[in-house]
Order: sequence, then C-alpha cells, then structure tokens
Amino acid sequence: MYLSWIIPTYNEEKRIEKTLREVEAYLKTKNFDYEIIVADSASKDRTREIVSKIAAEFKNVRIAGTEKRGKGLGVREGMLAGHGDIRLFSDADNSTAPGYFDQMIPLFEKGYDVVISSRDSKDARGASRDVKEPWYREILGRLGNLIIQIFGVWGIWDTQNGFKAFTKKAAEDLFSRQTIPGFAFDIEILALAKKLGLKLAIIPVRWHFETESKVTLKAYFNVFLDVFRIRWNLITNKYKI
Repeated sequence: MYLSWIIPTYNEEKRIEKTLREVEAYLKTKNFDYEIIVADSASKDRTREIVSKIAAEFKNVRIAGTEKRGKGLGVREGMLAGHGDIRLFSDADNSTAPGYFDQMIPLFEKGYDVVISSRDSKDARGASRDVKEPWYREILGRLGNLIIQIFGVWGIWDTQNGFKAFTKKAAEDLFSRQTIPGFAFDIEILALAKKLGLKLAIIPVRWHFETESKVTLKAYFNVFLDVFRIRWNLITNKYKI
C-alpha cells in the first residue's frame, strides 16, 4: 500500500463527514492504493458513529482509536497502525487542502524521509494564511515560535501546521519514540527527526483558519511546558538515540 492518511479527531461530529468525503474525493482520483484512518481520542459525541457509517460506504476508511484524550496520542496510534509506505496526518477541519499532497509526492521520490507543510514564508516562499487568527492566538503564536526556536526545533518557523508526511521507516522510528500526548507532539517529532539526521523538506501552503478550532489558551501554555520537557528528554537521552 502506498499511502496511509491519518485524521486525528476529538468530538468532531460537526465536520468529520465533510472532511472524510473531501479526502476520499481527492484520493480516489489517484492511481495508488490508500487507506484513511480516523485516529479518534476518546470522543464523547457521535464522531465514531459517523465514521462507522462512512466506513460502510468507503472500504478504505477505518478507525484506530485510543481511549485516552490527546491529539498526539491519536496521531501516534494512527501512524503505527498504518500500512502505507507513506503516512500522512491532516487536521479534521481540512484547514490545509488535501491537494497539497501532490507537492509532497515528488519530494519522497527524491529521497526525503519527512515532508511537512508551512504557513510561514520564512520556511517556504508562497506560504500564507487566508484570514487572520484572533489577536491572542497571533501573540501566543509568536511567543511560542520564539520558545520553540530556542529550546525546541531551530530553523523551522511553523512546527504546528497539521499536514505532515513520513516514509514508513521514518514514521515507525519517530512515533515509536514519541512521549508527548498533546499538541506539542509535532515539535517532539521534528526534534527527533533532526536528532536522527532524517532528510526533511518543507512545502508552502495557503492555510484557512477554522473558527471552531479546538486549540485553547490552556493548550498554548501546555505546549510551552512540553517544549521544555522535550529539551530535557533530549539532554538526558530519554529517546535512546
């Protein structure tokens, strides 16, 4: 199988059907085998029921969930449950359009291990956001970028966009070492990729802000704390690299 497409969810009953249909519509135009894995993290609404209904319609859709809450846990579960030679995760709101995967394919063919997307033009020319986020998210985002640059992943200005892909080997090497359960897992995975010397590329995307985002103020501060945990784990060689 060529591609495993992982979508992490938590209480996404309002938009998961639309997202799955958009991803399926994109992938069915391709000439490679694929699966879509919904990595649900203990949703309390009808998310799993809706996904089960879609899975009965589309044979390539399945659930690989966890009973513990955390986006990082969900993505980890999906990545390690996947069968694809390439494994990609995208956010449940499709804020980065599925078609951007077209730009990733030739980079994997050139031998890259990890291909991520960025909304920041400092990472890749042409990257942008089509609407502004709320003022507090912009301020916290800038502060977070500074902390991440100093203590987390130097040289990548957008570590958090939810559209990243990995070769099978890279996914298994990285996500088997993952310890962060929440939103900062992206930072941990990229820090590990750099530590392991993996070949990484960045594509520019035009990103759409979703007003029903699950990222809260508390989540921002938890990310800041997790960055320091990641740095400590690297210093103490918790990852056994």
